[in-house]
Amino acid sequence: MRTQLIFLFISLLVFNSESLNCYENNPRGHPSDLRVFHISSPCSPFKQPNTVSWETTLLKDKARLQYLTSLAVKSSVPIASGRAIVQSPTYIVRANIGTPAQPMLVALDTSNDAAWVPCSGCVGCASSVLFDPSKSNSSRTLQCEAPQCKQAPNPTCTVGKSCGFNMTYGGSAITASLTQDTLTLANDIIPNYTFGCINQATGTSLPAQGLMGLGRGPLSLFSQTQNLYMSTFSYCLPNSKSSNFSGSLRLGPKFQPLRIKTTPLLQNPRRSSLYYVNLVGIRVGNKIVDIPRSALAFDPATGAGTIFDSGTVFTRLVEPAYLAVRDEFRRRVKNANATSLGGFDTCYSGSVVFPPVTFMFAGMNVTIPPDNLLIHSSSGNTSCLAMAAAPNNVNSVLNVIASMQQQNHRVLIDVPNSRLGISRETCT
Repeated sequence: MRTQLIFLFISLLVFNSESLNCYENNPRGHPSDLRVFHISSPCSPFKQPNTVSWETTLLKDKARLQYLTSLAVKSSVPIASGRAIVQSPTYIVRANIGTPAQPMLVALDTSNDAAWVPCSGCVGCASSVLFDPSKSNSSRTLQCEAPQCKQAPNPTCTVGKSCGFNMTYGGSAITASLTQDTLTLANDIIPNYTFGCINQATGTSLPAQGLMGLGRGPLSLFSQTQNLYMSTFSYCLPNSKSSNFSGSLRLGPKFQPLRIKTTPLLQNPRRSSLYYVNLVGIRVGNKIVDIPRSALAFDPATGAGTIFDSGTVFTRLVEPAYLAVRDEFRRRVKNANATSLGGFDTCYSGSVVFPPVTFMFAGMNVTIPPDNLLIHSSSGNTSCLAMAAAPNNVNSVLNVIASMQQQNHRVLIDVPNSRLGISRETCT
């Protein structure tokens, strides 16, 4: 019993991988749709065990939030409690690189820009699947005078005048050659796509087969494909109850939902990659919670505000906002006392009626469904509010709407019209 109280687990489905085609795209029949897999899908090259401890996931989320905050304020990445900062890419898609195509399952990250994949000859890359540019007749290494070289993070120039870059990602570091090659996504062929070809890596937090940045910076997928996708995309993230733990990434303005609630996208000049929105309030039950205005305010000077992020699992609110929401949530749960379990501080055992929680953005309200609001122990007897306070340090300025709260919603990013939209959708 004591062990059950200390270690609670997220129950994930066990899949029959033979019934799931990892290389099939167009899940909804749209020509620019890609199938999105969770890291715990059998298609994932870096899937975790069938049960993942809440404490482990929260630790990764805490580190991820500190990383995002450091991006927003352009500071160095802080180290929490002596642990290396790790990021947790949660969803992957299939990308074909080169001519002929070499398939890679790359992680999606809406808060990063540059793409990179492990390449043949890489020292320290853990993946057995490596991109080999020598086998692609459309691959070329960019020279230092190429404009993309100035856009790369920490660019370097070799003796041979080829452009490279180095960067950190979580607790890992990479050195890569800036490369161009043909990228194929679903039915779309993208010539001269610029990405990093990793030739050296340290650490263990890198996505196994690379990363595709979906941010707004100059080397992101959508900055490089403005004529094709017009800086517009949407994604639908599955939850663990879906039959194959897969959703979709829809590229371009076509086939996007017509009936969708939207809120304006905000831009932080310090970190234009992040997708900021204006969170104006939070309602618990029928009461708008009393939250200090400063806890929700968008401030480009400090990086404060609210973002949508695909790599954080549980929504994090700055401490004054979270405490106000938590206390009202507890007050509305009748005849039950909250306990702290598995890193969450608002948990209940047995049959309990929980109040709804609504995020109030400028121009739209989004009520979180129970499956997105609560996390349950493996026995199903204990339920916890699936949110937490941001780490309490000087850099904790971001509210992050995370992937669990986004699941089974179509999230639309429409940069030309400066809007983010949300509509309910079963994602599998």
